[in-house]
Amino acid sequence: MIDSIQQLRNVIEQDLATIKDPASLEAFRLKHLVKKGTLQELIEHMRSVPKEEKPLIGKVLNELRTYVETHFSAAKEQIESKDTGIETIDVTLPGTIPTIGHVHPIRKTLDRIVDIFAGMGFSVAEGIDIEDDYHNYEALNFPADHPARDMQDTFFIDDPEGDVMLRSHTSPVQIRMMKHHEPPIRSIMPGRVYRNEAITARSLAEFHQVEGLYIDKGVTFADLKGTVTSFAKQMYGEHSSFKFRPSYFPFTEPSAEVDIQCYLCKGEGCRVCKHSGWLEICGCGMVHPNVLKNCGIDPEIYSGFAFGFGIERVTMLSTGIDDIRYLYENDMRILRQF
Repeated sequence: MIDSIQQLRNVIEQDLATIKDPASLEAFRLKHLVKKGTLQELIEHMRSVPKEEKPLIGKVLNELRTYVETHFSAAKEQIESKDTGIETIDVTLPGTIPTIGHVHPIRKTLDRIVDIFAGMGFSVAEGIDIEDDYHNYEALNFPADHPARDMQDTFFIDDPEGDVMLRSHTSPVQIRMMKHHEPPIRSIMPGRVYRNEAITARSLAEFHQVEGLYIDKGVTFADLKGTVTSFAKQMYGEHSSFKFRPSYFPFTEPSAEVDIQCYLCKGEGCRVCKHSGWLEICGCGMVHPNVLKNCGIDPEIYSGFAFGFGIERVTMLSTGIDDIRYLYENDMRILRQF
């Protein structure tokens, strides 16, 4: 058995000297190191070795296996690191253009809205997401027992200091603007808002909103109508159809809602517009005198208007998406279109 081991070692040494490239390296591995190779065949002969000889023969056999594995690894490393001088990149092939991201449709819509209102002289103001009851409701002419508070299902936060909540609209930013800036004020307030509502094809519990405020001497409802109509035509197209209808909001008087003809059914009626042929895009009105007083502005001298709308709704109208949830499901089949 010792002689067989020595003979195999001599063969292996000769074969190691012939390894010059990947092909000869693979040939050596297939001859000596696989399950049916010479080394494994010799190991299996250990079964027939007398018990008293096994320690000595086993030691010599292990030394051979270590020798083979060590020299094979060294030869493999040398070949892999060797510069063969062969160009592995075909420089004549066309380059691969890397995939890059792009602006999310919600962000794209917001940027477009800001651009339109900036062209009409509006600045941009932002506020905090967590508000107190005074800025979110009371200063906006919502008394503590006012039924209009039920119009907005609020996410309240436990706080020993009093009623704290996730803002249900960006109107608190308007209050802070009027409290800390002298008229004239002309600004829009984009941001994320939160309402405890059922998630459907038309509504979410967390969404984006843009509100606008204009305070100055002699501001009328005609100014409001002209501003909202100008924005809508720039956003949805010059030939879009709109209508103003009376509504109610505690912080404006008189109040109105603006509807646009449904973009899917063209006024015929479908599930998105609830078969009315129209979609609400904006709530607006003249700022209530009580709100002006709460902010230290004399309603006998100044007047103004406010408006607000959801960015998701605007995105749906401008893109033709018929389910608001698609905007947040990260479905690349939809997002790649924008």
